Amino acid sequence: MSHSNKWQQEKQRQEQFPWERSKFYSSYQSILGYYKVVSCLEHSRGDNLLDLACGDGLLTEMFSKHFSRVVGVDASREHLEIARKRIPTAEFHECLIEVFETDERFDTILLLDILEHVIDPILLLEKAANLLSDQGVLIAHVPNANAINRKIAVHMGTLKSCTELSPFDLDIAGHRRYYTLDTLREDVQKTGLQLVASGGIFYKSLSTPQIDWFLQNGPWEEGGFGWGRVGEEKTRDWRAEFCRACYEIGKEQPEDCNVLYAVMTK
Repeated sequence: MSHSNKWQQEKQRQEQFPWERSKFYSSYQSILGYYKVVSCLEHSRGDNLLDLACGDGLLTEMFSKHFSRVVGVDASREHLEIARKRIPTAEFHECLIEVFETDERFDTILLLDILEHVIDPILLLEKAANLLSDQGVLIAHVPNANAINRKIAVHMGTLKSCTELSPFDLDIAGHRRYYTLDTLREDVQKTGLQLVASGGIFYKSLSTPQIDWFLQNGPWEEGGFGWGRVGEEKTRDWRAEFCRACYEIGKEQPEDCNVLYAVMTK
């Protein structure tokens, strides 16, 4: 198979998966997305952003409020149509990251939720690194095999192992792998990039469908012996407090988090 045919087939493969952040379990995904953005902004640099595998632009739109120039790349034409409507001021390119070319160099480059999808994650990290400015930073997010909800699922019997790919992973999201903090750090080391920070985002004890339901229907009000503090004024948003607490606890227990991150420089 020729090099160009290989990437053409890979683009077709990635386009076939229906995953879209704003459509699947949107209550949880919007909250997780918010905290993913918060985490990235703690490490971002400069005023131009390259979002590699920007998808439908849900997170790109959040980032666009913090950067004067935003460029997005994605293999899915359908997703890019949505992204362009969300952020008309941004520039978007329809192609695989592996074949994306530009003379521009970027201060902040994002690889959020893409390394688990691709044929060769090392190649993708190296590709992104070549697009960094001299003082730029590369931030990658990946799903955590050892997330506490997956450990619970193994003990329940709904997963055979923490690294098992579920039908949702395979058929909806198009995942090829999960990561641990160790394997993420090992991949960074193979590229020669400098790992300046790593950790976890959001302590998630339930499966995605379960926590999505819980965020919509949970007993958040004071007085019902749910999650609200009895006697506290009812104007306090206990749902938001729960999510903030999960983010803060995730900083303390990164190996249990839903998402792992690595921050890299040249």
